[in-house]
Amino acid sequence: MREDLIRRYDLAVPRYTSYPTAPHFSPAVNGDTYARWLAALDPASPLSLYLHIAYCAEMCWFCGCHTKATRKYAPVADYLDALLAEARLVSRALPARMRIDHIHFGGGSPTLLTPGDFGRTLAHLRESYNVTLDAEIAVELDPRTADEAYVAAMARAGVTRASIGVQDFDARVQKAINRIQPHDVTARVIHWLRAHGVSAINMDLCYGLPYQTVASLLGTVDKAAALRPSRIALFGYAHVPWMKPHQKLIPKEALPGIEERWEQYEAAAERLAAHGYVMIGLDHFALPDDAMAKAQAARALHRNFQGYTTDEAPVLIGLGASSIGALPQGYAANEIAIDRYKETVREGRLPVTRGIAVSGEDKLRRAIIERLMCDMSVDLEEIALMHAVEAESFDADLSRLASLEADGIVTRTGRRLEITDEGRPLVRAVCAVFDEYLGKGAARHSKAV
Repeated sequence: MREDLIRRYDLAVPRYTSYPTAPHFSPAVNGDTYARWLAALDPASPLSLYLHIAYCAEMCWFCGCHTKATRKYAPVADYLDALLAEARLVSRALPARMRIDHIHFGGGSPTLLTPGDFGRTLAHLRESYNVTLDAEIAVELDPRTADEAYVAAMARAGVTRASIGVQDFDARVQKAINRIQPHDVTARVIHWLRAHGVSAINMDLCYGLPYQTVASLLGTVDKAAALRPSRIALFGYAHVPWMKPHQKLIPKEALPGIEERWEQYEAAAERLAAHGYVMIGLDHFALPDDAMAKAQAARALHRNFQGYTTDEAPVLIGLGASSIGALPQGYAANEIAIDRYKETVREGRLPVTRGIAVSGEDKLRRAIIERLMCDMSVDLEEIALMHAVEAESFDADLSRLASLEADGIVTRTGRRLEITDEGRPLVRAVCAVFDEYLGKGAARHSKAV
């Protein structure tokens, strides 16, 4: 990547896991709003569930999630009781016992739950919802807190996919981010997963971490690829200490500069391709026979709060403190503070405290941004036809692409846009052209790469 482009376009822009993005949510959407939205859903429509387990055994200093560290299980058990109570409240607000094809456990550390509580959670969901026999049940797994008995219990409960956080295998980097996780710990858990029938394995890596170099990151990539996960996510570390105070424990002077971050990203992406992985969107990689690679080839890839996904359900129900749901009517975000979340649920109220109702214009622009993020291209005339608007309505947006076109980030043929290979890391800057909310309010975002 040319240095002048790095300086010009590595801007603070959203990650576009939703549109409008979360900084523009407001208290205008609350539990009563959410209840009306749930009741109005099509009973035949499938749902997806996201369960946020808001606790970890210890805090990783790079983490940008809403989580709390605890060494005791009592707070986790108490929180889980509230989460299951929320699941009941939501199921009662729905017009029917609706179908579930995807369940995702995130956190925090879902594997902080005991095997018994993990199984109890899935049994509870199967009672409240019509969880299909072939539903994908995915769990974010911390190899440091899982033994083989736990992995076996997860498999018996119906888990089909495990997402393993690694970030980096370098010992110095691990110490700097307070996540000591030797390679053999990760390899052992992957062996257990496969032995117990969980063959769909994701792995999360990160660039831009303290003390990382291109050479050290490539070492991590080689070790990760040798374990042959079906998917690898390569995220850029977002240093946002104004949002996550624990990130202040990371020495800022140890963070790679902008040019180094770009070199890390490009070198890691090239090495993953050499290992046989297909690049998915901006920051995911998959083996060619994986469902995500096939979805991208068929232009059927989607994007939600978990990133790139093959999930086509029009409704995502978020359960747990800080979870966000996506419905045809808009987005509904739960209370972030764990104690207030539990109190609200125990009062029998849905714990939504903010959100946003989406307009027709929002849905139109969301479709443009999703196709850009997923396909690296978009046909604006096709989008206009689908949303019954005039294609000329995009001409003002297209005029703002002039500098991106001139710099070779995007090409335009009529009203069809294609992100170039060099421009791929900057796709979020292209999406921002179509974001009518960007620049409004006091939202702060991470850099584009």
